[in-house]
Amino acid sequence: MVMDMRKCIGCDACTVSCKAENNVPLGVFRTWVEKHEGGRFPSIKLAFAPKLCNQCEDPPCVPVCPVDATFKREDGLVLVDYDKCIGCGYCIEACPYGARYFDPIRHVADKCTFCVQRLEQGLAPACVETCVGGARIFGDLNDPDSTVSRIVNTQPVQVLKPDLGTKPQVYYVGLDSMVV
Repeated sequence: MVMDMRKCIGCDACTVSCKAENNVPLGVFRTWVEKHEGGRFPSIKLAFAPKLCNQCEDPPCVPVCPVDATFKREDGLVLVDYDKCIGCGYCIEACPYGARYFDPIRHVADKCTFCVQRLEQGLAPACVETCVGGARIFGDLNDPDSTVSRIVNTQPVQVLKPDLGTKPQVYYVGLDSMVV
């Protein structure tokens, strides 16, 4: 996924559509938009940063799960087998992006799945489909003709916390320094 920060207006449509699509309980989120203020009056600046699971190539949440409930599929998606999850929270603590949470209703760890149920029907994730600014772009990075692949290979992109070596698969265009 690519987040084009030049287009995010901080409307939270992505957050609302995600909660509705995935039946996310009140008080927890699979995706959210951080708001950052910077500068000094009268030169105040506001920046928005959509956040979600980074679907890491080397996810630290997978090896810490004592029952193998968190796993990585061949296509790169990091998912949770809710029937196996015992709700211990190790994966939540291991995620350096704060993208995992404890579901207070099902008593399991949860996270963004890029709306795997929609992907399997050939649809885009709910957050991408409802992004009014077109800031969220989803596609196959391995397909050189995909929009995501073209952006990542032709524009300056950043990932969050690159020094951790998790190799996030969510890329940001125009990420403001006060957001990082």
